[in-house]
Amino acid sequence: MAKIEGFRVINFKALKDVTLGRLWNRQDLEPITPMTAVIGKNGVGKSSLFDAFGFLADCLKKGVEEACDARGRGGFESIRSKGQQGPVEFEIYYKEHGNARPITYELSIDLDPYGRPFVSKERLRQRRKGQSHGRPFSFLILNKGQGMVWKGEKDGMQYDDEQELMDLFQALKEGTQTEESKETEVVELEDLRKLGIATLGSLKQHPRISAFRRFIEGWYLSYFTPDAARSLPLAGPQKRLSVHGDNLGNVVQYLEREYPNRFKTILKKIAEKIPGIRKIDTERTKDGRLLLRFNDQGFNDPFYAQQMSDGTLKVFAYLLLLEDPSPPPFFCIEEPENGLYHKLLESLAAEFREHATGRKGGSQVFVTTHQPYFVDALEPNEVWILEKGADGFSEIRRASDYELVKNMVKEGLPLGSLWYSDYLDAR
Repeated sequence: MAKIEGFRVINFKALKDVTLGRLWNRQDLEPITPMTAVIGKNGVGKSSLFDAFGFLADCLKKGVEEACDARGRGGFESIRSKGQQGPVEFEIYYKEHGNARPITYELSIDLDPYGRPFVSKERLRQRRKGQSHGRPFSFLILNKGQGMVWKGEKDGMQYDDEQELMDLFQALKEGTQTEESKETEVVELEDLRKLGIATLGSLKQHPRISAFRRFIEGWYLSYFTPDAARSLPLAGPQKRLSVHGDNLGNVVQYLEREYPNRFKTILKKIAEKIPGIRKIDTERTKDGRLLLRFNDQGFNDPFYAQQMSDGTLKVFAYLLLLEDPSPPPFFCIEEPENGLYHKLLESLAAEFREHATGRKGGSQVFVTTHQPYFVDALEPNEVWILEKGADGFSEIRRASDYELVKNMVKEGLPLGSLWYSDYLDAR
């Protein structure tokens, strides 16, 4: 399954320039781990980092202008870092699978002369087979909607100078025969508010772009709210839990229909992991909906999802995500500890880790938290600390950067306890 090894954000809210993991030009850095948690005090930028992933996904699905306004973001000027005039930029360094050559995606969003956000630059790069050093070769280059794309699995050409790029674009556009033109298509996008990967990724002749598009489309970002999960949606199976969890019954219906035997096993496993729950099953209503029934220890009659506590519903939803027969490649959860008993957090973190690092290669899990009990289950290389810098913008470091912290964890001291005791505070 595809994994993000590095992520860089520039000029997005509190994240003036933040890098996690390895980039194509920073091979000395360790990649992001399958299970990653970001910790820090209130107001340091954890929500901004979480929303950076959500914003990218929204850009692909809705276009950059709508993404700037979605989820209460307030438009481009509200998401651009205060006092900055440059574009909002993202860089993703990822692998399609363990042995694949890494691919870098670069995106730059700016304002046009009319004050509307548009895609200023877009690029996909990959090193050639056997190439371990030097710049990756671009197989998609777009500058204000114009550029080139290389067909199939061809490696592309190495262009970094903007004038060189535009000269080649003009030559190809005019039909001048060049060596590159045999495998190159000229691209001129009509709508500069749509990502190039959204358009080209739907074409069969661009498999690498299609794979990257599917990767981002598959991201799952959880804005789970228990009240939404208590709703009774209309009957109809749905494959994936919605961001708010308001289709929990539909997902249960889908799993029971498509994986009936496995579904019973899933419910049994989840019931064993939720304290106080003896059994979970379903009841079908006359209009075809499935109701979740929780058999609580000590009671003969079951409770329905509408009667269950916030914490029980939240744990059930998270564990159901982890048991998905075709899980998303990447899912992001903000503060999963909200509403949960503190002694449950360490086991929940362990469930996330086991899923992300298991032999079957589950989803990559990205979590923001401010709960030491959750962090106790993690290793120093899985935890990043966000802090406010002297200029008011976020700075990020890995817990494993502290030799003392690594040694103390090796001696058996829990990482969350060290954080609580200020061993992870640079100041």
